[in-house]
Amino acid sequence: MRHTFTTEQWLPYPVHLVFAFFANPENLPHLMPRWQQAHIEQASLTTPTPRPAGTSALRTIAADLGSRITISFRPFPYSPIRIPWEAEITDFVWSDHFTDLQIRGPFAYWLHRHSVQPATRPDNAGRATHGTLLCDEVIYESPLGKLGELARYLFINRQLRNTFAYRQTQASKLLPFIP
Repeated sequence: MRHTFTTEQWLPYPVHLVFAFFANPENLPHLMPRWQQAHIEQASLTTPTPRPAGTSALRTIAADLGSRITISFRPFPYSPIRIPWEAEITDFVWSDHFTDLQIRGPFAYWLHRHSVQPATRPDNAGRATHGTLLCDEVIYESPLGKLGELARYLFINRQLRNTFAYRQTQASKLLPFIP
């Protein structure tokens, strides 16, 4: 059975910067919990589509439509094994959204859509602060049928929440250092 996990984060940075940060596969290991010891094993990036006007100053790579990235990670703290996870970018629109689909990995199905949109929030003085709303939607299916559903109930849901909470904390820490 497929399930949906969603989360949002407001970041006080422009849309093009937030999008470029998340579209750069080099940032992925830094967004995953340290105990997972994530590594990029292979990245086959396609020729990028032209960036929107005003964003070409960012000197980052992007996993554009058709790009494939393989990472490996530890599924549990202190695990002696590493699990490979290969994903392909199946949808990509600069400074709007991109979608990665698991080709090979731990889930029976995994589709992750990252989208960004301009958003304002009041600061402490009540003034509007411009930034970006980052939305993540994951549609996933646990492996192993009913046993996988039990695992989802016992720990996969909690691990998803914790992983995305870590990712949000890391994004807030790392984005100020993007040139």
